Amino acid sequence: MIVLSVDDSAIIRKIIRGAVEVLEGTLLEASDGVEALDIMDKHDGIDLILLDWNMPGMNGWELLNRIKSHPVYKYIPVMMVTTEGERENIVRAIRAGAVHYLVKPFTMEDLQKKILECLGRGDISSN
Repeated sequence: MIVLSVDDSAIIRKIIRGAVEVLEGTLLEASDGVEALDIMDKHDGIDLILLDWNMPGMNGWELLNRIKSHPVYKYIPVMMVTTEGERENIVRAIRAGAVHYLVKPFTMEDLQKKILECLGRGDISSN
């Protein structure tokens, strides 16, 4: 499993790295949307994108729309992982193609459970 974390917070990416490694996955990291697109161009086989909403440069909303309009990337599941908890924005992200939405702060268990759900592998208690 290859996961791309797109977040301008190195601390959040480190937390996500821990969760992905426990699930025996590999984490790729980007600090903004432009860097994420560059990584996506260079790496085949990304299974999941974890995407922050509020970032400098290209924010998560803009990147989500770019991903979901791209002929290859649109099939990669995207989970928003953000402090942006307004109901309107959650609905907007899901309608735009996000498969899950996790509001910060979160527990490691919640993150792992949602990662597995995004990948169609149920929850951790069933593994």
